[in-house]
Amino acid sequence: MPSAAFTTLGCKVNQYETQRILESFAEDGFEVVPFDQPADVYVINTCSVTSIAESKSRYTVRRALRNNPVAKVVVTGCAAQMSINQGEKLPGADVVVPNPDKLRTLEFVRKALPELFPQRAEASPPPGPSSKQAIRGEGEVRGRTRATLKIQDGCSVMCSYCSIPFTRPGMVSRPAEEVVAEAVRMAEMGYREIVLTGVLIGAYGPDSGSGGPNFEGLIDQLRDALRPFEPFRLRISSIEMRQVTPDLIARLREGDMLVPHLHIPLQAGSDRVLADMNRPYRQADYLRLCDELYRSVPNLNITTDIMVGFPTETEDDFAETVRVCEEVGYLKIHAFRFSPRHGTPADAMGDPISPLEKQRRSLALNEISNRTGRVRARQAMGKVLRVLVEGKPRPDGLLEGLSDEYLTVQFAGPPTLVRSFAHVRIEDERDGVLYGELASPESAARLRMAI
Repeated sequence: MPSAAFTTLGCKVNQYETQRILESFAEDGFEVVPFDQPADVYVINTCSVTSIAESKSRYTVRRALRNNPVAKVVVTGCAAQMSINQGEKLPGADVVVPNPDKLRTLEFVRKALPELFPQRAEASPPPGPSSKQAIRGEGEVRGRTRATLKIQDGCSVMCSYCSIPFTRPGMVSRPAEEVVAEAVRMAEMGYREIVLTGVLIGAYGPDSGSGGPNFEGLIDQLRDALRPFEPFRLRISSIEMRQVTPDLIARLREGDMLVPHLHIPLQAGSDRVLADMNRPYRQADYLRLCDELYRSVPNLNITTDIMVGFPTETEDDFAETVRVCEEVGYLKIHAFRFSPRHGTPADAMGDPISPLEKQRRSLALNEISNRTGRVRARQAMGKVLRVLVEGKPRPDGLLEGLSDEYLTVQFAGPPTLVRSFAHVRIEDERDGVLYGELASPESAARLRMAI
């Protein structure tokens, strides 16, 4: 039986797609092994959002060959697609699968590497437990608590710095019945949370091929289908601010399965830089939306992405970004540094801001994120939060999980709570992590309130 190992770089969409590829290999009879072990085939789902991500993709190919120098390396994802677009091939890769064909990776491998598929006298054995496990980050396997569900692909925003329209062309929404059926299967497998993901998730709907409901209508269908599995929760992975509609805010306010947490990319706080980035909003629009969300949705936390060092970003522009971060009070900021992406409009602008200055700005945003995140966490003091417990107990014996509001919570409790919900009364906060004690169901019902 040939063996295969899988790893993912980049976004939650990639993570979902890696899982689907993994399952196809397992169903075909491959033994799925961890990425740091010898394997016959290594499948690498790459990322090209920054030059660092591309470098990691190349490094991961080399890492696979160190694990087994005679292994076959298969690459797909955005960095692989960029290499195709540029008429190149990632060094060390035996098979390069275009992004639009990613879920057909097994077919590409069958055609290019027939020696891996000896004739079998019997049908392939059913997939083992590993095919039912999700992949996170660079191949880390996690337990059945949260699953990622891709509902849409492609982006039409055309930000001046972004290569995604070139690596994930077209706008496609999965049929609602297919999404709902997969969500139910995930719940039947024991997952208690589903993270809805896509490249431009708020664009889900009939205009991009689903032939059915819009994004809010899909959420309604998912809630109805998942009622038998309650308690259950749905989370939105990342959404553009222009797609946070009044209807979506109303569903967040209802608190019916959809959790009070949104990841809304800012990218820059300066109107001038936003225009140069070709972002379809301005600072006042973003601040107005955040204010409305905080007023309308109890408990809501907001996380974000911000780019530092865009070619036209001056010190004054960065000061505007800092001002927006302070005003919004994010739970978490993901700050990343600009790097030119081949073929994008920003590529022609050059890269005039020094790496040292980009690092300084990134560290400044990290400091703000740590501070505002602790402020958001402290608002939970004395309250009761619902926590989905993940993984086995920590070395210190405490259980850990995420609350509905995307807060990390640790508490003492029996191991039987792993992969289930617990209500925890919050008593302390240290470095952004909350600590508490189990609350009885009666106490939780009485004490749980908005944070």
